[in-house]
Amino acid sequence: MNVENAVHDAHYFVPSPSRWPIVGAVALFCLGLGAALAINQVASGRWVLLIGAGVLLWMLIGWFGDVVHESESGSYGQQVDYSFRWGMSWFIFSEVMFFAAFFGALFYTRTISVPELGFFSETQRMLWPNFQADWPMATGPKSAAYQAMHPFGLPAINTALLLTSGVTLTWAHWGLLQQQRRVLSLGLGLTIVLGVLFLCLQAYEYQHAWSELKLTLASGAYGATFYLLTGFHGMHVLVGTLILTTMWLRVQRGHFTPLQHFGFEAAAWYWHFVDVVWLGLFVFVYVL
Repeated sequence: MNVENAVHDAHYFVPSPSRWPIVGAVALFCLGLGAALAINQVASGRWVLLIGAGVLLWMLIGWFGDVVHESESGSYGQQVDYSFRWGMSWFIFSEVMFFAAFFGALFYTRTISVPELGFFSETQRMLWPNFQADWPMATGPKSAAYQAMHPFGLPAINTALLLTSGVTLTWAHWGLLQQQRRVLSLGLGLTIVLGVLFLCLQAYEYQHAWSELKLTLASGAYGATFYLLTGFHGMHVLVGTLILTTMWLRVQRGHFTPLQHFGFEAAAWYWHFVDVVWLGLFVFVYVL
């Protein structure tokens, strides 16, 4: 993308034509094709999948790099800033709806479907003699029995880590507004470390639940909803950590000022959203 050839006036910035959309389309095509080939055990599937991932990474680095260059060169005005803020706001709203659907599935299962199955006890006893309308439900034969997750221990530690990360990120934002670059860098670095610790502890928790507590995806509705909600949240923590790492690298290069730092703000919005979702998970998945 050539910033010098872009259309730029006092109201809005229109970039010159970019190659990155077509590159992204090629990457997604390779990912889909590679996944289909790999599922069908075609030898070349993994290589096509790897190529697609590499092209997608190249596209992300290149496209976001162009945006960073445009921002640092002063091409963006107030109207572009409004567009970015609205775009990030709608993106986070879509993420809220994404998790709302999964919380809704958990609510429906626990509050509606399980009691209904227990209400028709005579009918259900003919199909499942040992069924009990309790949560979490014991499913399958005794060999497939599992133990429910407890809120204390690793989940409580992870909650403390994420809440602390919200504090360190807010501290970093304060440092940016006060033009204290050392505070900005340190606070952002601590937030990244806390995010990595969260992911490591969640991986250990999964290993413990799967191998020792026998809680798997096949462990009925409880196992499915547990891994669905915590797994997607963990993926969001991973993405948020990568975004914050990118912001930290930009800070080391002298980017962001008290008046122009929406890239940092957007990352902070996303991270605080991830924190709030985890609080809901901790209460509704682990505690209740």
